[in-house]
This record gives sequence, C-alpha cells and structure tokens, in this order.
Amino acid sequence: MVRITLKIALGILFVLAGCTHLAFPKPYMKMIPPFLPFPLFLVYLSGLCEIVLGIGIFTRFATWAAWGLVGLLIAVFPGNIQMALHPELTPSLPAWTLWARLPLQAVLIAWADWFTTSKTRIK
Repeated sequence: MVRITLKIALGILFVLAGCTHLAFPKPYMKMIPPFLPFPLFLVYLSGLCEIVLGIGIFTRFATWAAWGLVGLLIAVFPGNIQMALHPELTPSLPAWTLWARLPLQAVLIAWADWFTTSKTRIK
C-alpha cells in the first residue's frame, strides 16, 4: 500500500510540476544555464516530459516512465545549480531554499528509481 501511495504521489507531483512549467514558463526560464540555447523551448519541453512521464507511471510503461523521470531529474540538475549560484535571479525565494533543492534532487531521483522495476507496477 505504501508503494502504491508513493507512486500515485510521484505521478501527481510531476504532472502538476509539468503543468506549472507550461502555465508559468518565465520563472523557469531563469533556471536555464546560459550555455543552453532556447530557454523557453527547454522549459516547455521539460514540462511536457514531466506530464507525460508523470502519467506514464500509471500505465503498463511505468518502468520506462520511472527511468525517464530519473533521466529528466539528472538532466535538469544544472538548472538547480544555476539557481543556487545565482539567487539574484529569483529574489522572491530565500537563498537557502535554492541550495536545499540540490539534495532534494537526489531524493526525487531515489524516489523515481524505486519504480524502475516491474515489481512496483500498479496493476
């Protein structure tokens, strides 16, 4: 029961996060490191990936979706570093929260990784 509850929470978390990327892209654009081109496109792409993978966690492709979430979380980690190193880009957020996101990313990766086996599939 705990696994199912955590899987549902993970899926909902990513669907909602993806929706915020699409609805409010401007704050997320500040996270994109300057060496990456097309920040608006990358925000929309990551948001769509979050939605698709968050829904995918409930399908027969759950294992693949979980691996996708692990990969996505690793891919967006430079954005979290960008925010932590440049708190002036998000003055409404306390700097400590930007640094707290870094270890939180590891927690999210471990959470998604827990569902990378078919044993955790919701049937």
